[in-house]
Amino acid sequence: MSAVSKDPLKRSLLQLECHFTWNLLEQDVDLDNLEEKLDDQTEFFTSNNVLNYNLLSYICHLKNSNVEALRNLQKAEEAAKKNNPDEIDQKSLVTWGNYAWIYYHMERYEEAQTYVSKVENTCKKLSSSAEWKTHLPEIYAEQGWALLKFGRKYFERAKNCFENALKNEPNNPEFNAGYAIATYRLENLSPSAGEDGSSTLKSLKRAVELNPTDTSLMALLALQFQALGRANEGEKYIEEAMQKTPHLPYLLRYAAKFYRKKGEVGKAVKILKKSLEVTPESAFLHHQIGQCYKVMMFQQEKRYLSREEVQNLIQLSIFHFKTATEKNSKFFPAFIDLANMYAKERRYEKAEEAFQKAFQINTLFDDDKQFFYYNYGRFQLCHMKSESEAIKYYLKALKIKEESIGREKSRDSLMKLLGQRIQRGSGNATDFGTLGLVHKLNGEKQEAIKCYEKAIALCPDSEEYLNELCELKLSISN
Repeated sequence: MSAVSKDPLKRSLLQLECHFTWNLLEQDVDLDNLEEKLDDQTEFFTSNNVLNYNLLSYICHLKNSNVEALRNLQKAEEAAKKNNPDEIDQKSLVTWGNYAWIYYHMERYEEAQTYVSKVENTCKKLSSSAEWKTHLPEIYAEQGWALLKFGRKYFERAKNCFENALKNEPNNPEFNAGYAIATYRLENLSPSAGEDGSSTLKSLKRAVELNPTDTSLMALLALQFQALGRANEGEKYIEEAMQKTPHLPYLLRYAAKFYRKKGEVGKAVKILKKSLEVTPESAFLHHQIGQCYKVMMFQQEKRYLSREEVQNLIQLSIFHFKTATEKNSKFFPAFIDLANMYAKERRYEKAEEAFQKAFQINTLFDDDKQFFYYNYGRFQLCHMKSESEAIKYYLKALKIKEESIGREKSRDSLMKLLGQRIQRGSGNATDFGTLGLVHKLNGEKQEAIKCYEKAIALCPDSEEYLNELCELKLSISN
């Protein structure tokens, strides 16, 4: 195909609604881990296989395996014929769009054009508008599911997609399920952001009513009840779900999380091991098991049981946290847990290595960085015995303005440490200046002024402290 005809083809491709035009970025996920998850889901959730195979085709393309990408699109077409024989056109639009893009990248331009035309003609047939390009609710929903699978950066967009799908079909079970999951995940990212959790609970209830056989949704509803302090109501859903699908790994992992949070850690481990037998490559499951052993370790320490028993639990948690990081190279919480466990075992070089790997992950959000700074500061204080390094990293967390658990814990730890230094008489101008900055960042201007005045008394020539003091006094007078 000549360059003249190639350009209009590219313009047409950019108009398609499919994974290649949804801005799903390779750097935001661990492709191998996501591929493993999707392979499992094609086995356990056959009704969603069209969506899973379409996304698998895109992943294969990102991994430079276009031939394998085409095989997955063939499987998507077969799944559409089997599961949705009356809606093959609607269910195949994204598949055909992916076909067009993959053939384009393979420089098989005539085949690419064939699929572009197929999409255009089908959209004209389905659309009541004059434009051939149409936003069908099925396409909004498929985009929503793909965005959910690409991680937290995409959750807000996913929620918007499901909202758009629901405008046309408010009682659609699949769209309600997607919307409920997106709202649940968004709330769990920032539980202190002002939501009381009732809207998420309402969405999950609605989704469960419309999807009575979806036990994973039932488990999420149970976890939401638990988060709202209504664990007894939630447990009813967990028990019912486990009766319906006792071997479904996606239910078992949520059930285990429920029982771990309830304090029944031994029961949670049994459930997770059962799930691991079915999906042995799951990084999530290994991380959850590691967390259970970590909780058990702290319980044993409080009971003053033998060092040998505690050491065994440390080893078990390290094994599962390490396995989780090996199976998912972007699993930030697992790296932090692994680092802390190495520190607990006094393997400080290993702890440092895990901390650095955690911070080098290129998908970190501000609250992730704050959580890193808090944990690394604590490591410097408790294990490296460096108060100055601890202060440095706690401050880094505090200077990022987003409210999060990491920021809150860093602020509390920093104020406690500075207070101790001042109380024992080892505090200097820097400590008072730092405490002034902490109060300033907290919006506590009067307390900040007092601290800066004490810092200036100890170091009268400091321009930094004088400037901070003047700025604070001016802000109050204005």
